[in-house]
Amino acid sequence: MNLSITLIIIIITVVVSLSANSRTDLYSKLIFNPYQVFHRKEWYRIFSHAFIHDRSNIFHLGFNMYVLYSFGNAIEEILIQRMGIFGVAYFLLIYIGGIAAASIPALIKHRNNYHYNSVGASGAVSAVLFSAIILGIGVQLIFLPIDLPPVVFGVLYLAYEMYMQKRGGTNIAHDAHIWGALFGCLFTLIFVPDAFMGFLAQILSIFS
Repeated sequence: MNLSITLIIIIITVVVSLSANSRTDLYSKLIFNPYQVFHRKEWYRIFSHAFIHDRSNIFHLGFNMYVLYSFGNAIEEILIQRMGIFGVAYFLLIYIGGIAAASIPALIKHRNNYHYNSVGASGAVSAVLFSAIILGIGVQLIFLPIDLPPVVFGVLYLAYEMYMQKRGGTNIAHDAHIWGALFGCLFTLIFVPDAFMGFLAQILSIFS
């Protein structure tokens, strides 16, 4: 059986997350701490934190992997159809680039804050989700039988994340969700063939 890149990422993330949950030393080495990244040059943390999740909340891991599985395979198929084997590389760039894009704002803002820590693949998953939106892949709300137009869902998602970021007090890095989403949008629009025209057609269809 051929494994998709999406499934490989999910397997690696689940294995590493569960391993780190039972090993404090491993968890501490992989967590995103801007102070240690900036002052101790531990740059790998920018990416490694996406492979571990909140130890006290298994839902964090489960939800991220569910969303990634729901949209990752569909994106892979579209990219491979349009670009052949290079589509796999593009998908990896969306995921890995989403991790970096989601981390850089916090790195700059909290580079002198030793106590700031962050974990999870939410930024990368947001990049994948918004790449799917640009490509016109349908988004259905999990708990409601509502199939929203992808563009409408994207606008609502960003509005919610911006509101929660401004409100604060949730212990969730909403800024990572926002920057990951924006990266997924821009990368797909700029580098994926026909993505821009397809997205424009999506928008026009809403008003037709």
